[in-house]
Amino acid sequence: MTTTAPTPVDLAVEKVGGRIGAVISGVRLGGDLDPATVAAIRAAVLAHKVVFFRDQEHLDADSHEAFGRLLGEPVAHPTVPSVDGKYAFAVDNDHGGRANQWHSDVTFVPAFPAFSVLRAEVVPPYGGNTLWANTATAYAALPEPLKVLAENLRAVHTNDYDYAAARPDAPTEELLQHRTVFTSTKFRTEHPVVRVHPETGERVLLLGAFVQRLAGLRSDDSRALVNVFQSHIERPENTVRWQWRSGDVALWDNRATQHYGVDDSDTHERTLRRVTVDGDVPLGVDGRPSTLLEPQAVPEPSYGIASGASTDGEGARD
Repeated sequence: MTTTAPTPVDLAVEKVGGRIGAVISGVRLGGDLDPATVAAIRAAVLAHKVVFFRDQEHLDADSHEAFGRLLGEPVAHPTVPSVDGKYAFAVDNDHGGRANQWHSDVTFVPAFPAFSVLRAEVVPPYGGNTLWANTATAYAALPEPLKVLAENLRAVHTNDYDYAAARPDAPTEELLQHRTVFTSTKFRTEHPVVRVHPETGERVLLLGAFVQRLAGLRSDDSRALVNVFQSHIERPENTVRWQWRSGDVALWDNRATQHYGVDDSDTHERTLRRVTVDGDVPLGVDGRPSTLLEPQAVPEPSYGIASGASTDGEGARD
């Protein structure tokens, strides 16, 4: 089904999945888009959670960042340094391109990104697809007893997880990069398992690969419950799979999705660039905000760590 966005601009929005995903055509992305077009794109991504644009080869690091800036304030990764001061973060075979894990971007800090904009530069001849899952429909489809349970749970997210266990076949240099760069500063943040989306009002499940444990529970109980809720997120009807072409751009609502980069392109090069747009501190159904647990003192503001996020010393590892 093809529909036209209800704005003065001529954007075609074609759904690619029943619960998530749409292709937008009729627009050339960049920092010079008019407000009506930006509003139409924002409305589409809020409705469909992830939207795709074909044939955007004209974009470079600057225009990619300029487009992201129309959606909000671009933000650097809290531990991985940027190249030449640009916000276009590298996602390739050596830098997070072989994720093979369901996650939302950077949930180990309180105000993790609201939107992510991913641009394909070099695409392998096969494989290397990305999947997204709708965490709002995953919550909505839960049986009522599981909804009540989830709404009363909080989860500790961290970037200091066992990468070797998650990626047992990862080369030594990749493991070294994870230890020395990705976890150069160790973060732990306690989020509600169900957050209220600040723009749509939807209730969404907030979990993924950065979850260390559920607060206040034994490790085995925590693991079992996380697996229950995560399995609902990953149900096929909540997902969409995108086969990349060079010049493609994916824009997703990081507050209402998880994604998974499939590592099945062997040694072929796969190079993408990501710009993230700053978000806000999540609120649970009870109105309680997310809480930064570690570090307690942060030298510079990043991802809302030093402003709008409370800190305390609770939440030690089981």
